[in-house]
Amino acid sequence: MPEAVELERTVLRGIGAITTATGVLQAAAPQLTLGPLKADDSPTVRHFFGTVGMFMACTGGLLVARPSEPGVVLMTAAQKLGASAAVGLGVRRGLLSPLALGVAGFDALSGLVALDYWRRLL
Repeated sequence: MPEAVELERTVLRGIGAITTATGVLQAAAPQLTLGPLKADDSPTVRHFFGTVGMFMACTGGLLVARPSEPGVVLMTAAQKLGASAAVGLGVRRGLLSPLALGVAGFDALSGLVALDYWRRLL
């Protein structure tokens, strides 16, 4: 496998590990991530934010385990790009602090890396 492709796979595994870890944190203690993002901290929001964290943990873990499967990589790209758009929209609507744009940027970049790697797998 060419060196660039191997590096990209390693980067995606790292992205998967970060997504898993932050997802577990978000699922276990959503209020810890809601505060810095200046989001509403109601029981309903904590519940749904925790649910999103559980899905993040699943998606990230799958990417760590199966970074060479095109379907996994494509769905990870879709999740990351969709999350980026949703967070950006949340900032635009005043639901999240502009600090959340860092999260959106990480997700957007991660999604683009995943799409590039997916293209190489085909």
